[in-house]
Amino acid sequence: MHPIEQNPEILRVEGLKKVYRSGRTDLVLFDNLSFEVRQGEMLAIVGESGAGKSSLLHILGTLDWASAGDVYCAQTQVAKLTDDAAADFRNREIGFVWQFHYLLPEFTAQENVAMPLLMRGTPYQPAMEKAAGWLAEVGLENRSHHRAGELSGGEQQRVALARALITGPKILMADEPTGDLDNRTAGLVFELIQRLHHEHRLTSLIVTHNLDFARRCDRVLRLHEGRVEEISPLSLQ
Repeated sequence: MHPIEQNPEILRVEGLKKVYRSGRTDLVLFDNLSFEVRQGEMLAIVGESGAGKSSLLHILGTLDWASAGDVYCAQTQVAKLTDDAAADFRNREIGFVWQFHYLLPEFTAQENVAMPLLMRGTPYQPAMEKAAGWLAEVGLENRSHHRAGELSGGEQQRVALARALITGPKILMADEPTGDLDNRTAGLVFELIQRLHHEHRLTSLIVTHNLDFARRCDRVLRLHEGRVEEISPLSLQ
């Protein structure tokens, strides 16, 4: 048995449904999705554009709500959370990385990484010291005082990754984290995500169109025509 298969479940999805109202009709994005993720897994979520991959990730991360079904994440039934409790849950348990870095342009790389701690009320100096450590983890200790516009695309995404992980989340959720990068830079960023995943014992959910990256994950879920199916990473073409 693969060691991860013995790990406790950290995420469980039961009968998940998402419906959008479009004029007078309902658009069912997906229906009756059920799956689980174990602690320590790196899970790729693939599918055609418009299949609902980002919407699914938003629901799992409490940024959006399902129309039906349940999500249990880090022993929490997320549908029962109030908006304030959901925000607190995200801050404690989940780190997000998006296709666009969303760095604040008026602040330095170090200040951007420290921002989640500062928003928690962590004093400035300890937050900045921890941010410096995380910039070193992603290989950017010499860029800490540069602003976002002075960084390359790959560097911006490394800063965003450090910012996502500075709070010590259990789960990393990444939505096309290499989608805006050239092939070489994308490969380097994905290798960094893999390294941090293993070194910090994360559970990682990665939405990606890059099938080469998906093949390097432990498991692959494919969204297709409103349903989810698990496929072998080695079968991806």
